[in-house]
Amino acid sequence: MTDTLDSPFDDVRDLLRQSPDVLVDSTSQRITLGRLDTIARVIAATQTQDRPTIDKPTVALFAGSHGLAHRGVSVSAPDATDKRVASLREGKSPTSGLAGQVGATVRIFELALDVPTVDIAEGPAMSEKDCAATIAYGMEALTEQPDCLALGVLGVGGGTAAAAVACGLYGGDARYWVRAGGRVPNDVNDRRASLVSEAINVHRGHLSDPLSTLQRLGGRELAACVGAIIAARHQGVPVILDGFATAVAAGVVHAMDPRGIDHVFAGQVTDRPAHKAILERIGKPPLLDLELELGEGVGSALAINILRSACAIDYVTD
Repeated sequence: MTDTLDSPFDDVRDLLRQSPDVLVDSTSQRITLGRLDTIARVIAATQTQDRPTIDKPTVALFAGSHGLAHRGVSVSAPDATDKRVASLREGKSPTSGLAGQVGATVRIFELALDVPTVDIAEGPAMSEKDCAATIAYGMEALTEQPDCLALGVLGVGGGTAAAAVACGLYGGDARYWVRAGGRVPNDVNDRRASLVSEAINVHRGHLSDPLSTLQRLGGRELAACVGAIIAARHQGVPVILDGFATAVAAGVVHAMDPRGIDHVFAGQVTDRPAHKAILERIGKPPLLDLELELGEGVGSALAINILRSACAIDYVTD
């Protein structure tokens, strides 16, 4: 049982339960500018101010390592996570350039990279205590008090873990959730589907609770994103999702309480069919469709200026 009085997840559930409502103003008469109008209203409601602003955005990137990575489920080299983190810290990644262009601070959170999660086909990825602690750590993305938070993740095997969480949350065939873009070889997709199927069978009977599903099938980067989303809600900060994994993290919060992601925007949709599927399930139409594959906050950073533009428009009352 996970939903007990002494569960490490109790504080997480309580925080989400106590989240302030996002009360979007739908009564004022404005010249409509389609989705830009809606975006501005949601940001204003999230920030609880009449004129929304985005002056201090942060791109928060969570890096995790996965015990399932040795199963050949990724097209990336085993040391790719460390190299990508180094590139980000040196300001040599696409995310760094985009963040500089939009005036965003980049914060990189390395989540015990030398201690991979357990292979999910063999046991729970994390203990409840580890998962709850990582959710709490993800809330640190708000410590510098940004007025917009763009999320991103990285880590070899993270996409497969996210697919497993999606399968645990929504059911269906594993192959449906591991479907990737055209550059991923069929044999890799086959290994991904096999692993997710094994994991679902191993954890069957323990997946009715979204946090338990995250703990058993996910990764630390997903848990940290869940914490960041919840903390942003409490602090009145709009959140922008990046790729498939960040959308799955939002799906965990949505499964706990659909209102929990009222302040969240989908920055982009990738060419991964499962990404489109998860966005449909959580009711978040993407702001951009540029066929991006990289992840690492590129899509969410690009979308910052869309939110900023929506805030800057001088609406005229009819």
